[in-house]
Order: sequence, then C-alpha cells, then structure tokens
Amino acid sequence: MRRLIAVLIILVVVLQYRLWIGQGSLAELHSLKQEIALQEAEVTRLLTRNQELQAEVVDLSEGEEAVEERARTELGMIKAGEIFIQVIEKPKPESDTP
Repeated sequence: MRRLIAVLIILVVVLQYRLWIGQGSLAELHSLKQEIALQEAEVTRLLTRNQELQAEVVDLSEGEEAVEERARTELGMIKAGEIFIQVIEKPKPESDTP
C-alpha cells in the first residue's frame, strides 16, 4: 500500500511540474497569449495603414486635386499665371526670465 501511495505522490509531483514549469505550462500559455495580443495589435495597425495608403492611391489615380496639392506642398510648384509669395516671420526674441 505504501508503494502505491509513493507512486501516486510522485505522479502528482510530475504532473504539477508539467502544469507549472514544463513544456505547455501555464506560464508558457500566458506568454503565448501576450505574444498573440501584440501580433493582433500590429496587424490592426498595419491594416489601418494599408487602408490609408489605398485611399491615397485612389485619390492620386482618380483626381487631379490630390496630385496638384502634392505638387504644391512637396515640390513647391505653382500654376502658370500664379505668383509665389513666401512669408518669413521674424524670430521671437528669447527672454532670459522664466
């Protein structure tokens, strides 16, 4: 009878070890769940970015306004007959008092 109890205690200890520490343990399960959550957040961020880029592609391919706006802001281009005026503001004097 004592041998059976000893075997059962050893079996319980081995199973508890696998549950808490070994491969497939609760700690590993928690770690994998965190990793899945991070990956899902990254996928959501990338899907949003892809939708924004797709909308920009549609704007650029279908409308002249988006192309014109990009040419004006990024390349500094102007239409024929327009006059370019650049306003330069004076720098504000830095005061020594906080």
